Amino acid sequence: MRPIGRIAAVAAVGTMALGLAACSTSTDTAKPADDAVSGVTETTEEAAEESTEVPMGDGSKTIYLVSKGFQHRFWQAVKEGAEQAGDDFKYKIEFVGPDDETKVTQQLDQLTAALDTNPAAIGLAALDTGAASSILDKIKEKGIPLVAFDSGVDSDLPLTTVATDNYAAAEEAAKHMIELLKGKTGTVGLICHDATSQTGKQRCQGFKEYFSKNAPEGLKVLDEQIAGEVGKAADTAKAIIQANSDIVGMYGSNEAAATGAIQGANESGKTLTVIGFDSGKTQIAAIKDGSQAGAITQAPKLMGYKTVTAAIQAINGISLPKKIDSGFFWYDKTNIDDPKIEPNLYE
Repeated sequence: MRPIGRIAAVAAVGTMALGLAACSTSTDTAKPADDAVSGVTETTEEAAEESTEVPMGDGSKTIYLVSKGFQHRFWQAVKEGAEQAGDDFKYKIEFVGPDDETKVTQQLDQLTAALDTNPAAIGLAALDTGAASSILDKIKEKGIPLVAFDSGVDSDLPLTTVATDNYAAAEEAAKHMIELLKGKTGTVGLICHDATSQTGKQRCQGFKEYFSKNAPEGLKVLDEQIAGEVGKAADTAKAIIQANSDIVGMYGSNEAAATGAIQGANESGKTLTVIGFDSGKTQIAAIKDGSQAGAITQAPKLMGYKTVTAAIQAINGISLPKKIDSGFFWYDKTNIDDPKIEPNLYE
């Protein structure tokens, strides 16, 4: 288990959002990725092995990214980072995703469509870590490099996974929950957005396990409830509150789960310490007005950028670490407008 506080401090993401070190060189190999990640404190052995060599393309090859969603602002930020890397290194970027993060079949159809185009590389943020296995076999047969992003898959085929350390990030959320509940006793509800993706599992397990091990006597985390849509999460929050009169806190593992937790608490009239994950208009407003204590945010543009640069390295036979950490931050009312935080918040 990694110590709490060893966060990848993506201090330069604000600059990156405006222009991730665009390169004007015409040589075969360029390294604008150096500037793209300047200010990033790498926290893992895997990250320390990342190559800064990113060969320039000729504009003819396509990298196809299949995300967990498309319309959500988080995935649009990932898309922006991916497209900027494509512009920087002269690769075409195709970016698709299902209507929402429950549409596993739709995502599998999109992955099949991506494969049918014979792209130079594929990036995949899997909704279900095991469901894509038959399609992954076909990707392997065609020899197309595969890079996982946001969460991994139950396969050794991805050459690397570009992702937030979701377990450590959830531990950080639990750490802050314990600090915020100092002097109180009671139970803490846990709403997790899914039980199938690695992201969902790790954000749930990291919080639950850290809280269980480190919370003082008198504070207890309840068994997790699964709800990945705002309305369902709100109903789930109200049910948890009704069943536990001693509840003092609630954690939601993504934007929808956290938004639902806030809504459910408000509708029940219960004052709770609510902590979330990701960003979003509701969470930002709730943190600013004090109805939510804080949340963990990722660095989505950097995730998209690193996914594409990793794919380019794979296309060119450059060795990749098994994991590439894209970073996270804790934010609350005291630092929400900090220049290190603000660029990572998305409505």
